[in-house]
Amino acid sequence: MTEKTYETASGIIHYWTNKINVDAVTLVFLPGLTADHRLFEKQIEYFKDKYNVFVWDPPAHASSWPFKFDFNLMDKAKWLNEILEHEKITCPVIVGQSMGGYVGQTFAELYPEKLKGFISIDSAPLQRKYLTGIELWLLKRMEPVYLLYPWRSLLKAGSKGTAESEYGRKLIREIMMVYDGDKKRYAKLAGHGFKILAEAYEKDLPYKMNCPTLLICGEKDQAGSTIRFNKAWHKDTGIPIEWIKDAGHNANTDKPEVVNRLIEDFVGKLV
Repeated sequence: MTEKTYETASGIIHYWTNKINVDAVTLVFLPGLTADHRLFEKQIEYFKDKYNVFVWDPPAHASSWPFKFDFNLMDKAKWLNEILEHEKITCPVIVGQSMGGYVGQTFAELYPEKLKGFISIDSAPLQRKYLTGIELWLLKRMEPVYLLYPWRSLLKAGSKGTAESEYGRKLIREIMMVYDGDKKRYAKLAGHGFKILAEAYEKDLPYKMNCPTLLICGEKDQAGSTIRFNKAWHKDTGIPIEWIKDAGHNANTDKPEVVNRLIEDFVGKLV
């Protein structure tokens, strides 16, 4: 994997690519809120010699810092498109975990003709109808909630609340340690992410997936109402869903072999 950078008006985004053939499928891995490119290390390891692969540290995350908190989900999707164009990637399949799935849906809203496929891992639909009023209200007020908790409590909740496997919990702890000693930055990062998510819901856009789509969700996902959202998403749209046994919110770290097989089968049908 080759590390590269892309400069925006708000800061510099760090990303990694491995291109075999620019005209072939590119798996675009988008990590969730407060996570970074390491979240997909098991997927990168498996796919980097089979397909083109791309992964980033999202804006303001990990290496993509310093960064101004003046961006929204649309900005993230636009920057992603600019980077893919710069890399001459023409056949992107977005694999978005949690917040990465929201970025993927925003990308599909802005560039429906460009996206060749979309895989949601423990994410949720962006249509306003799925969110209750109290959920929307809370999303806008998460930064002070994070500031209330001691850092050790956040570390424990972050690792145990998102992963079921020893590997998955250890990985999230390592990712969170980027912010060790700077809890304010971590709280700001999380709070801003939830706020721009709320704003994306309030836009009340169609966020319709016009490309082949697959939903993946851990059976033990404890993050918010992810399981409820995915059940409704599947029921309302008929989009295929795969429930991952003994996996939490980060299903791709808890059961990487299962998730990798699902991704491979999905892409195999595309090509």
